[in-house]
Amino acid sequence: MNRHITLQTPHGSLHGQLERPDFPRGLILLARSHHVPLDTVTTARLAAQGYAVFVMELLSAHELQFADATQNVPRLALRLIDNLDMIRNDGDMQDLPLGIIASGDITPAAIRAAAQRDAQVKAVVCHGGLIDRAGVQALDLLVAPLLMLFDADDIIGETSYQRATSHLRCIHERRVLEISEDPVLPVAAWFSKHLGI
Repeated sequence: MNRHITLQTPHGSLHGQLERPDFPRGLILLARSHHVPLDTVTTARLAAQGYAVFVMELLSAHELQFADATQNVPRLALRLIDNLDMIRNDGDMQDLPLGIIASGDITPAAIRAAAQRDAQVKAVVCHGGLIDRAGVQALDLLVAPLLMLFDADDIIGETSYQRATSHLRCIHERRVLEISEDPVLPVAAWFSKHLGI
C-alpha cells in the first residue's frame, strides 16, 4: 500500500509518502529537508526487508528558497514532532514500532524530536550532521538507541559527535562507512536489533 500524505503549515504544504507492506515488521520515518535520489534507494531497500517506510519532507517549497532554512533546528524538530503526533493517530502506522532515520542538517532535529517522544521512538539512525546542535538537554534526555554513521572524510561530524558523547546516556554507537559500503545494511541491522522485533 502506498499513500501520499500532506501536512499544512503556516509556511506551506509538506509532502510525504507512506509505503506499507501487508505485514510490516516496523515503521521507519525517513525525515529529510528535500528529495534526494539516495532516499529512494534507501526506502526501497528497507521496504524489501519488510519495513513500512514513511518519507516526509520537513520544509515547504517556499522555505527551500532560503539557504539557511535547514539550520533552524527548533522549527525542524517541531515539524518532526508534528509528524510523530500524526503517526500516533494514524491507523496504518500507530501500532508499529517506530525508528527514525535522518541525515545532515536534519540530524540535530531528529535527536530533539526523539528525546521529546521517548516512549514512541524506539531507535534512531543519523548519517552525518552536527549532533551537538541538538542541545545538551536533548542529548541528556535521549533514550532511544542511537547509531551515528559517518563518511570517511566527515571530520566535522565526528568532532561534533565526540563533543556530544559526554551527554549521551542512551545506547550509542559510531560507525565510519567505507567508500563502497552500503549504508542501508547497518541501518537495517540497527533497527532489527532495537525495534523489539
